Amino acid sequence: MQQAQAMSFAGKVSAPDRAVQNVGIARIHCHPPPPAAMNQDLPDSPAIAPSELALEPLSPEEFDEIDAILDELRTRYDETPQWEFCEGFMAALVCCRRLIEPTEYFPVLLAVGLDGDEDEGSFADDTQRQRFMALWARRWSEVAQSLHAEIESLDDSHAYHPEVMDIRGAVASMPEQERAKLVESTLPSFAQVWALGFMYAVEAWPDEWAAPRDKEAVKWLDAGLQAIVALTEDDNEPPTLCVFDENGPPSISLKRLNAFADGIWAVYDLHELWRNFGPRVETVRKAVTPGRNDLCSCGSGKKYKKCCGAT
Repeated sequence: MQQAQAMSFAGKVSAPDRAVQNVGIARIHCHPPPPAAMNQDLPDSPAIAPSELALEPLSPEEFDEIDAILDELRTRYDETPQWEFCEGFMAALVCCRRLIEPTEYFPVLLAVGLDGDEDEGSFADDTQRQRFMALWARRWSEVAQSLHAEIESLDDSHAYHPEVMDIRGAVASMPEQERAKLVESTLPSFAQVWALGFMYAVEAWPDEWAAPRDKEAVKWLDAGLQAIVALTEDDNEPPTLCVFDENGPPSISLKRLNAFADGIWAVYDLHELWRNFGPRVETVRKAVTPGRNDLCSCGSGKKYKKCCGAT
Protein backbone atom coordinates (compact mmCIF):
# COMPACT_ATOMS: atom_id res chain seq x y z
CA MET A 1 0.00 0.00 0.00
CA GLN A 2 1.63 3.25 -1.09
CA GLN A 3 1.44 6.08 1.41
CA ALA A 4 -0.35 8.34 -1.11
CA GLN A 5 -3.11 5.76 -1.45
CA ALA A 6 -3.67 5.28 2.28
CA MET A 7 -7.29 5.50 3.27
CA SER A 8 -8.59 7.61 6.15
CA PHE A 9 -9.07 5.28 9.09
CA ALA A 10 -9.96 7.99 11.61
CA GLY A 11 -13.42 8.47 10.10
CA LYS A 12 -13.98 4.75 9.76
CA VAL A 13 -13.75 4.03 13.47
CA SER A 14 -16.97 5.57 14.71
CA ALA A 15 -19.45 2.96 13.51
CA PRO A 16 -17.64 -0.15 14.84
CA ASP A 17 -16.84 1.60 18.11
CA ARG A 18 -20.40 2.66 18.78
CA ALA A 19 -21.57 -0.86 18.00
CA VAL A 20 -19.21 -2.21 20.63
CA GLN A 21 -20.39 0.34 23.18
CA ASN A 22 -24.05 -0.54 22.70
CA VAL A 23 -23.77 -4.31 22.96
CA GLY A 24 -23.20 -4.31 26.71
CA ILE A 25 -21.45 -7.69 26.93
CA ALA A 26 -18.60 -8.92 29.05
CA ARG A 27 -15.09 -8.79 27.62
CA ILE A 28 -13.99 -11.90 25.76
CA HIS A 29 -10.23 -12.46 25.78
CA CYS A 30 -9.08 -13.82 22.48
CA HIS A 31 -6.41 -16.48 22.25
CA PRO A 32 -7.93 -18.33 19.29
CA PRO A 33 -6.61 -21.69 18.15
CA PRO A 34 -4.01 -21.25 15.39
CA PRO A 35 -5.08 -22.24 11.86
CA ALA A 36 -2.57 -23.37 9.28
CA ALA A 37 -1.74 -19.80 8.30
CA MET A 38 -0.49 -19.11 11.81
CA ASN A 39 2.44 -21.49 11.43
CA GLN A 40 4.37 -19.46 8.87
CA ASP A 41 8.08 -18.90 9.38
CA LEU A 42 9.20 -15.69 11.04
CA PRO A 43 12.48 -13.83 10.42
CA ASP A 44 15.07 -14.34 13.15
CA SER A 45 14.81 -12.04 16.17
CA PRO A 46 16.45 -12.08 19.60
CA ALA A 47 14.89 -14.57 22.00
CA ILE A 48 13.68 -13.21 25.32
CA ALA A 49 13.20 -15.60 28.22
CA PRO A 50 10.02 -15.35 30.32
CA SER A 51 12.16 -14.41 33.32
CA GLU A 52 13.23 -11.26 31.49
CA LEU A 53 9.71 -9.85 31.32
CA ALA A 54 9.97 -6.52 33.09
CA LEU A 55 6.35 -6.28 34.25
CA GLU A 56 3.63 -8.75 35.17
CA PRO A 57 1.13 -9.38 32.31
CA LEU A 58 -2.36 -8.02 32.84
CA SER A 59 -5.03 -10.34 34.19
CA PRO A 60 -8.56 -10.53 32.68
CA GLU A 61 -9.79 -8.56 35.69
CA GLU A 62 -7.27 -5.81 34.98
CA PHE A 63 -8.36 -5.61 31.34
CA ASP A 64 -11.90 -5.19 32.68
CA GLU A 65 -10.56 -2.41 34.90
CA ILE A 66 -9.12 -0.65 31.84
CA ASP A 67 -12.50 -1.00 30.13
CA ALA A 68 -14.18 0.62 33.12
CA ILE A 69 -11.75 3.57 33.05
CA LEU A 70 -12.33 4.10 29.33
CA ASP A 71 -16.10 3.90 29.88
CA GLU A 72 -15.77 6.58 32.56
CA LEU A 73 -13.64 8.78 30.29
CA ARG A 74 -16.33 8.41 27.64
CA THR A 75 -18.85 10.13 29.92
CA ARG A 76 -16.86 13.35 29.40
CA TYR A 77 -15.57 12.72 25.87
CA ASP A 78 -17.75 10.46 23.76
CA GLU A 79 -15.02 9.83 21.15
CA THR A 80 -12.94 7.89 23.68
CA PRO A 81 -12.14 4.58 21.93
CA GLN A 82 -12.71 1.05 23.17
CA TRP A 83 -9.74 -0.93 24.46
CA GLU A 84 -9.50 -3.07 21.32
CA PHE A 85 -8.81 0.11 19.33
CA CYS A 86 -6.22 1.15 21.94
CA GLU A 87 -4.64 -2.30 21.69
CA GLY A 88 -4.12 -1.92 17.94
CA PHE A 89 -2.86 1.65 18.40
CA MET A 90 -0.33 0.41 20.98
CA ALA A 91 0.91 -2.37 18.70
CA ALA A 92 1.65 0.17 15.96
CA LEU A 93 3.52 2.38 18.41
CA VAL A 94 5.63 -0.55 19.60
CA CYS A 95 6.48 -1.32 15.95
CA CYS A 96 7.06 2.30 14.98
CA ARG A 97 10.43 3.34 13.58
CA ARG A 98 10.81 6.09 16.19
CA LEU A 99 10.05 5.78 19.89
CA ILE A 100 7.08 8.08 20.35
CA GLU A 101 6.68 9.40 23.87
CA PRO A 102 3.42 9.16 25.87
CA THR A 103 3.14 12.97 26.00
CA GLU A 104 2.95 12.88 22.20
CA TYR A 105 0.61 9.95 21.62
CA PHE A 106 -1.93 10.10 24.47
CA PRO A 107 -3.44 13.40 23.26
CA VAL A 108 -3.89 11.71 19.85
CA LEU A 109 -5.44 8.54 21.28
CA LEU A 110 -7.52 9.79 24.21
CA ALA A 111 -7.54 13.58 23.72
CA VAL A 112 -6.06 13.99 27.19
CA GLY A 113 -2.81 15.47 28.42
CA LEU A 114 -0.64 13.78 31.02
CA ASP A 115 0.18 16.86 33.09
CA GLY A 116 -3.26 18.25 33.67
CA ASP A 117 -3.30 19.91 30.24
CA GLU A 118 -6.41 18.21 28.87
CA ASP A 119 -7.64 18.77 25.35
CA GLU A 120 -11.22 17.51 25.13
CA GLY A 121 -11.22 14.58 27.54
CA SER A 122 -9.93 14.17 31.04
CA PHE A 123 -9.30 11.61 33.74
CA ALA A 124 -11.56 11.83 36.77
CA ASP A 125 -8.64 12.47 39.08
CA ASP A 126 -4.93 11.83 39.47
CA THR A 127 -5.56 8.41 41.04
CA GLN A 128 -7.44 7.26 37.96
CA ARG A 129 -4.78 8.73 35.69
CA GLN A 130 -1.96 6.95 37.51
CA ARG A 131 -3.82 3.64 37.56
CA PHE A 132 -4.49 3.77 33.83
CA MET A 133 -0.85 4.64 33.11
CA ALA A 134 0.35 1.76 35.28
CA LEU A 135 -1.89 -0.74 33.49
CA TRP A 136 -0.95 0.72 30.11
CA ALA A 137 2.78 0.39 30.90
CA ARG A 138 2.39 -3.24 31.86
CA ARG A 139 0.51 -4.10 28.70
CA TRP A 140 3.07 -2.17 26.63
CA SER A 141 5.85 -4.20 28.23
CA GLU A 142 4.03 -7.45 27.50
CA VAL A 143 3.44 -6.55 23.84
CA ALA A 144 7.02 -5.35 23.36
CA GLN A 145 8.49 -8.49 24.90
CA SER A 146 6.23 -10.69 22.76
CA LEU A 147 7.30 -8.94 19.57
CA HIS A 148 10.97 -9.28 20.54
CA ALA A 149 10.61 -12.99 21.32
CA GLU A 150 11.71 -15.66 18.87
CA ILE A 151 8.65 -17.76 18.08
CA GLU A 152 7.82 -20.33 15.41
CA SER A 153 4.02 -20.33 15.62
CA LEU A 154 1.31 -18.12 17.07
CA ASP A 155 0.21 -20.75 19.55
CA ASP A 156 3.52 -20.20 21.36
CA SER A 157 2.80 -18.90 24.87
CA HIS A 158 5.27 -16.04 24.25
CA ALA A 159 3.61 -14.91 21.01
CA TYR A 160 1.70 -11.64 20.71
CA HIS A 161 -2.00 -12.25 21.38
CA PRO A 162 -4.05 -9.11 20.78
CA GLU A 163 -6.94 -8.55 23.13
CA VAL A 164 -9.82 -8.56 20.65
CA MET A 165 -13.52 -9.26 20.97
CA ASP A 166 -15.85 -11.39 18.89
CA ILE A 167 -18.83 -9.05 19.10
CA ARG A 168 -20.82 -10.92 16.46
CA GLY A 169 -20.28 -14.19 18.31
CA ALA A 170 -21.35 -12.66 21.60
CA VAL A 171 -24.50 -11.25 20.04
CA ALA A 172 -25.29 -14.56 18.31
CA SER A 173 -25.18 -16.23 21.74
CA MET A 174 -27.74 -13.83 23.22
CA PRO A 175 -31.40 -14.77 23.73
CA GLU A 176 -33.41 -14.08 20.57
CA GLN A 177 -35.35 -11.22 22.14
CA GLU A 178 -32.18 -9.33 23.08
CA ARG A 179 -30.50 -10.14 19.79
CA ALA A 180 -33.42 -8.67 17.84
CA LYS A 181 -32.73 -5.23 19.35
CA LEU A 182 -29.32 -5.05 17.68
CA VAL A 183 -28.61 -4.24 14.06
CA GLU A 184 -26.25 -6.98 12.96
CA SER A 185 -24.88 -5.00 10.02
CA THR A 186 -23.39 -2.41 12.38
CA LEU A 187 -21.45 -4.93 14.45
CA PRO A 188 -17.69 -4.92 13.81
CA SER A 189 -16.05 -8.01 12.37
CA PHE A 190 -13.52 -10.02 14.33
CA ALA A 191 -10.33 -7.94 14.93
CA GLN A 192 -11.65 -5.07 12.81
CA VAL A 193 -11.48 -2.47 15.59
CA TRP A 194 -7.95 -3.64 16.51
CA ALA A 195 -6.81 -3.13 12.91
CA LEU A 196 -8.46 0.29 12.76
CA GLY A 197 -6.52 1.31 15.87
CA PHE A 198 -3.25 0.11 14.33
CA MET A 199 -3.79 2.03 11.11
CA TYR A 200 -4.94 5.12 12.98
CA ALA A 201 -1.50 5.29 14.59
CA VAL A 202 0.20 4.71 11.23
CA GLU A 203 -1.71 7.65 9.76
CA ALA A 204 -1.00 9.84 12.79
CA TRP A 205 2.76 9.60 12.22
CA PRO A 206 3.16 9.18 8.44
CA ASP A 207 6.83 10.24 8.41
CA GLU A 208 7.72 7.32 10.67
CA TRP A 209 5.96 4.89 8.31
CA ALA A 210 7.25 6.37 5.06
CA ALA A 211 8.70 3.75 2.72
CA PRO A 212 12.50 3.39 2.88
CA ARG A 213 14.63 3.50 -0.27
CA ASP A 214 15.49 -0.19 -0.15
CA LYS A 215 13.24 -1.97 -2.67
CA GLU A 216 12.98 -5.19 -0.68
CA ALA A 217 12.09 -3.22 2.44
CA VAL A 218 9.37 -1.40 0.51
CA LYS A 219 7.83 -4.75 -0.46
CA TRP A 220 8.05 -5.90 3.16
CA LEU A 221 6.40 -2.70 4.42
CA ASP A 222 3.63 -2.78 1.81
CA ALA A 223 2.83 -6.45 2.46
CA GLY A 224 2.68 -5.88 6.22
CA LEU A 225 0.40 -2.86 6.00
CA GLN A 226 -1.84 -4.54 3.44
CA ALA A 227 -2.36 -7.46 5.83
CA ILE A 228 -3.48 -5.04 8.56
CA VAL A 229 -5.67 -3.04 6.17
CA ALA A 230 -7.42 -6.27 5.10
CA LEU A 231 -8.66 -6.64 8.68
CA THR A 232 -10.20 -3.16 8.64
CA GLU A 233 -12.73 -4.49 6.13
CA ASP A 234 -15.90 -6.40 7.01
CA ASP A 235 -15.97 -10.18 7.13
CA ASN A 236 -18.61 -10.89 4.51
CA GLU A 237 -17.85 -14.59 4.12
CA PRO A 238 -20.28 -17.17 5.59
CA PRO A 239 -19.41 -17.73 9.28
CA THR A 240 -18.19 -21.25 9.98
CA LEU A 241 -16.21 -20.93 13.24
CA CYS A 242 -16.64 -19.88 16.84
CA VAL A 243 -13.18 -19.22 18.23
CA PHE A 244 -14.15 -19.03 21.90
CA ASP A 245 -16.66 -21.86 22.28
CA GLU A 246 -16.60 -24.91 20.02
CA ASN A 247 -20.30 -25.38 20.71
CA GLY A 248 -21.19 -21.76 20.14
CA PRO A 249 -22.90 -20.33 17.05
CA PRO A 250 -20.52 -19.67 14.11
CA SER A 251 -19.55 -16.00 13.85
CA ILE A 252 -16.22 -15.94 11.99
CA SER A 253 -15.27 -17.24 8.57
CA LEU A 254 -12.18 -19.36 8.07
CA LYS A 255 -10.92 -16.72 5.66
CA ARG A 256 -11.18 -14.11 8.43
CA LEU A 257 -9.32 -16.24 10.95
CA ASN A 258 -6.52 -16.82 8.45
CA ALA A 259 -6.46 -13.08 7.69
CA PHE A 260 -6.15 -12.44 11.43
CA ALA A 261 -3.15 -14.76 11.57
CA ASP A 262 -1.60 -12.96 8.60
CA GLY A 263 -2.18 -9.67 10.41
CA ILE A 264 -0.36 -10.81 13.54
CA TRP A 265 2.60 -12.08 11.50
CA ALA A 266 2.54 -8.71 9.73
CA VAL A 267 3.01 -6.97 13.09
CA TYR A 268 6.11 -9.10 13.68
CA ASP A 269 7.41 -8.28 10.20
CA LEU A 270 6.84 -4.54 10.62
CA HIS A 271 8.49 -4.59 14.03
CA GLU A 272 11.52 -6.40 12.59
CA LEU A 273 11.67 -4.06 9.60
CA TRP A 274 11.94 -0.88 11.65
CA ARG A 275 14.34 -2.50 14.13
CA ASN A 276 16.67 -3.19 11.21
CA PHE A 277 16.47 0.35 9.86
CA GLY A 278 16.41 2.25 13.14
CA PRO A 279 15.14 5.82 13.59
CA ARG A 280 15.19 8.13 10.59
CA VAL A 281 18.28 10.34 10.37
CA GLU A 282 17.50 13.93 9.51
CA THR A 283 19.72 15.41 6.82
CA VAL A 284 21.65 18.43 8.10
CA ARG A 285 22.05 20.97 5.33
CA LYS A 286 24.90 23.40 5.79
CA ALA A 287 24.29 26.90 4.50
CA VAL A 288 26.45 27.92 1.55
CA THR A 289 29.20 30.32 2.66
CA PRO A 290 29.50 33.38 0.37
CA GLY A 291 32.80 34.03 -1.34
CA ARG A 292 35.01 36.67 0.27
CA ASN A 293 34.13 39.24 -2.39
CA ASP A 294 30.44 38.31 -2.56
CA LEU A 295 27.76 40.35 -0.85
CA CYS A 296 27.25 39.19 2.72
CA SER A 297 24.17 36.99 3.22
CA CYS A 298 23.11 39.03 6.25
CA GLY A 299 21.80 41.75 3.95
CA SER A 300 24.15 44.51 5.07
CA GLY A 301 25.17 45.33 1.49
CA LYS A 302 28.84 44.92 2.36
CA LYS A 303 31.20 42.33 0.98
CA TYR A 304 31.39 39.16 3.04
CA LYS A 305 35.09 39.77 3.87
CA LYS A 306 34.18 43.19 5.26
CA CYS A 307 31.17 41.97 7.23
CA CYS A 308 30.36 38.55 8.78
CA GLY A 309 33.47 37.01 7.20
CA ALA A 310 35.83 39.56 8.74
CA THR A 311 38.57 37.96 10.86
